[in-house]
Amino acid sequence: MNQKIRVRFAPSPTGPLHIGGLRTALYNYLYAKKMGGDFILRIEDTDQKRFVKGAEDYIIEALSWCGINPSEGIGTLKGDFGPYKQSERSEIYKEYVAKLIESGFAYLAYDSAEELNEQREKNPNWKYDAQSRMHMKNTLSLSSDQVETLKKEPYVVRIKIPEERTFRFSDTIRGEVSIDSSTMDDKVIFKSDGLPTYHLANVVDDHLMQITDVIRGEEWLSSTPLHVFLYDCFGWTKPRFSHLPLLLKPTGKGKLSKRDGDKMGFPVFPLDWVDPNTADRSMGFKEQGYLPEALVNFLAFLGWNPGTEKELYSLEELCKDFSLQRVGKSGARFDIEKAKWFNGQHIKNIPPKEIVTYIQDKINHSLDQIQLEAIATLMKERVQFLDQIIEKGDFFFSAPEEFDEKTIRKKWKEDSPKIVSDLSAIFKKIEVFKAESLKAEFESYIAKHDIGFSKALIALRILITGKGSGPDLFKCMELIGKQESIERLQTKIPTAIAP
Repeated sequence: MNQKIRVRFAPSPTGPLHIGGLRTALYNYLYAKKMGGDFILRIEDTDQKRFVKGAEDYIIEALSWCGINPSEGIGTLKGDFGPYKQSERSEIYKEYVAKLIESGFAYLAYDSAEELNEQREKNPNWKYDAQSRMHMKNTLSLSSDQVETLKKEPYVVRIKIPEERTFRFSDTIRGEVSIDSSTMDDKVIFKSDGLPTYHLANVVDDHLMQITDVIRGEEWLSSTPLHVFLYDCFGWTKPRFSHLPLLLKPTGKGKLSKRDGDKMGFPVFPLDWVDPNTADRSMGFKEQGYLPEALVNFLAFLGWNPGTEKELYSLEELCKDFSLQRVGKSGARFDIEKAKWFNGQHIKNIPPKEIVTYIQDKINHSLDQIQLEAIATLMKERVQFLDQIIEKGDFFFSAPEEFDEKTIRKKWKEDSPKIVSDLSAIFKKIEVFKAESLKAEFESYIAKHDIGFSKALIALRILITGKGSGPDLFKCMELIGKQESIERLQTKIPTAIAP
């Protein structure tokens, strides 16, 4: 297959884009970029009963936020293979389903829902297949006269799965796969509403859009033999198949579902989603403070690894290093703590000026640009989310009103007030109030009085920041300024929490 690589992401607009779907889109995008190919976004909306208003726009916005931009398709102005929405391609499918019927690979079935349910009630394992089709109401089992009387009745078109045949295909991730036709049923490929089911539509679209590689979730593996058969029926060249491993719950047991996020307190959608019917809101990674580049990095490693110790990747670097050969078969555990770690690592790479803009949009303050950039530089090394820079670094913007009780009860000693008073007097004499000078005077004092470094430092930190830990205290004091620092060192520990 020497033609240009073309892949597609084809979600259904039945709700918000699940994080598993986003990973599928990412892997398609990375593979296309790595191979110099095209990434197509197609909307598979043949199931109109499950259509959800706003879902299509949500999908486009989510991909855009992550930097996963289609080469062609829905949401772009490019592409010579449209329409890219299946509901707008119904006439195309009618042509191909007619060919299947004419060639004997498909047939019309007039069975009502009640009649089908009756069969399933009699036998829970019943399926519409080579063994049962001749006992049902279809153009294979009925005479021409009987069919004539049903012409005005609703019908579906079913594929005719052959008996005693083994379907084989090669999967990039799973190797050679073979399925016996006895395990398959005569799936509906064209519905009574005049629209195809996923099975027919995706095969026809993939062929007409010249898709070379089908990269999708493991849940579609069992449907692939049917798709292989459809390609054979039309005499078309099959694409390469790659079925991605499942995303598992944080426990590692069971598939991660759309409902798990709100239950477990973490997002499973890229953006916030408001259900148009109930107005219920589900949290998204974006609104929870995750950077798109961190989410992309996290998702890339849910099933793939580069074969090296490197973990931090930009999207551009992933495009260069990604390969389907290094995608595993086993399910990938959705570790939200690892997602937080990736976010913190990517925050470290944000230029301080960008963080300053974020701070300025969030709070009122009287600090200048230089001070804010210095705060950003100090704090971005210690946070996993940008809002923690303001939350954990609140002492930069105002004197602490609350103090870490646990630290005070454990580490505030009887002589702590004297240590603070002595150091306050020493710091007050420093003319150039810089971190280096503060540290030098501090170390001289504790050496002279044989006081432990940690004991003295924690006493200062509590009064300066209100916290038991944080960035370099002397750099913090430099940024806070001499007058404000001295005033804070004169604060009395609240009696209620004093040891």
